[in-house]
Amino acid sequence: MVERACGVCRGTGKVIAKPCRTCSGAGRVEKDKTLQVKVPAGVDEGTRIRLAGEGEAGMRGGPAGDLYIFISLKPHRVFQREATMLYCTVPLPITTAALGGEIEVPSLDGQRTQVKIPAGTQGGKQFRLRGKGMPALNGAGMGDMVIQVRVETPINLSKRQRELLEEFQKIETGEQSPESTGFFSRLKSFWEDLTE
Repeated sequence: MVERACGVCRGTGKVIAKPCRTCSGAGRVEKDKTLQVKVPAGVDEGTRIRLAGEGEAGMRGGPAGDLYIFISLKPHRVFQREATMLYCTVPLPITTAALGGEIEVPSLDGQRTQVKIPAGTQGGKQFRLRGKGMPALNGAGMGDMVIQVRVETPINLSKRQRELLEEFQKIETGEQSPESTGFFSRLKSFWEDLTE
């Protein structure tokens, strides 16, 4: 025994004698509709927004379903995002890294923020700006923005700039670059251990 819905009435128990030419008796027609969607601050990749009653129309005059919109974020040219945290990599001239100074970084609100760079800043150093990140979706405050500096080695040196760097190299004692001095010292010990 096989049980299935009637092929004529599709299990509704009613047959429309003279169906409408537009909907063929289905009680619904296909049409385009433009909707305004309010996107809350702080939405993330994959966030789902529900629009009640804006989905597909029900059969034979039944209520319409809901429409779900899934958010997909376009990558930003300057910032990378992780939840409410924003990350920004900033190239830093070697002179500013060595001598210290201030740099100006952008923020999402269009403002410019001054960040103090201490003398001797190394590449990869991070500076946290509290409350300058993304807003939380539930309205529970703002995340932070992390600025990571990338020390830039100068190129296209003029003759005078090259002379100054060579002069600095001659008077360098190793105290100015403790990490590289320590690394090459450990490397020398490593090679000596291998030859013993």
